[in-house]
Amino acid sequence: MGGCELAIPCATQNELDVADAVRLIQNECMAVFEGANMPTTVEAIDLVADAKVLYGPGKAVDAGGVAVLGLEMTQNSIRLARTAEELKSRLQQVMMSIHRQCVQCVQCVQCGQEDDHVNYVRGANVAGFIKVANAMLAYGVA
Repeated sequence: MGGCELAIPCATQNELDVADAVRLIQNECMAVFEGANMPTTVEAIDLVADAKVLYGPGKAVDAGGVAVLGLEMTQNSIRLARTAEELKSRLQQVMMSIHRQCVQCVQCVQCGQEDDHVNYVRGANVAGFIKVANAMLAYGVA
């Protein structure tokens, strides 16, 4: 194995660019997981995807932080005390659900399957669109 197994850009927008993506690929990086909003340029995402490096977009990966915030807000508003184990279990459920939704959306007939890997960008985009569309329909927007 090369010099890098995982890359987790999480500081600023566009911090991981084409030159960085090339170095990661050359060093046999196994996965890139975004820990912020758009830290990877579109061109770098394309390179990583073409090289079949597992890529977790911020909208899917970063959802864990949003989920924990929601759990904390609920806990505070109803004066509920959860243990660390309970929070960890709930977070794992949320993240597994996101993974399942991404896989399901990538494998659906309309979207087309990505050979032998999950395109989390496509899956997260389709799953997000479906959630918004269903919410709009529930509110009577047609």
